[in-house]
Amino acid sequence: MVLTSTEQHRREAPSSVSCAIITVSDTRTPETDKSGQLIRQLLEETGFRIADYAIVPDEYEGIKELLRKAAENPQVEAVLLNGGTGIAVRDTTYEAVRDQLDKEMPGFGEIFRYLSFTEDIGSAAILSRAIAGTMGQTAVFSMPGSTGAVRLAMTRLILPELGHVMREIYKDRC
Repeated sequence: MVLTSTEQHRREAPSSVSCAIITVSDTRTPETDKSGQLIRQLLEETGFRIADYAIVPDEYEGIKELLRKAAENPQVEAVLLNGGTGIAVRDTTYEAVRDQLDKEMPGFGEIFRYLSFTEDIGSAAILSRAIAGTMGQTAVFSMPGSTGAVRLAMTRLILPELGHVMREIYKDRC
């Protein structure tokens, strides 16, 4: 049987990735952070590791600083953010993430909005500013904060491809 390059890449991908979870919210606490808890649960069920977890207020500089620290942490291979991706004045996650990325993966936001449109919320999907990319050798995924959006992004996009993303990031390492 001949494998496609994508199938071959997935076979070469790491089976576990060490992740940091960042919830962006002015009101959530560890006890009320249902989306952060869902990300943790889905990662652990899939065999991925949790290296760090934090809640940060929806303020550009604070998000940017916490994301930078997570990306510089040698224990963190991927950072998963939720919240602050809308168009309200206080929503600054998109800008904070975009301004830190070395390389953007525009397909993540495009496909997330498409899936949201067709499977979940219809035309309100235009309000989402989900974004993903890399900071050095760290993968970064930023998704909306609702549990429905987190479940969609995690199960349809992030979990199926996270190992593959890391394989691509790491393939040229010496």
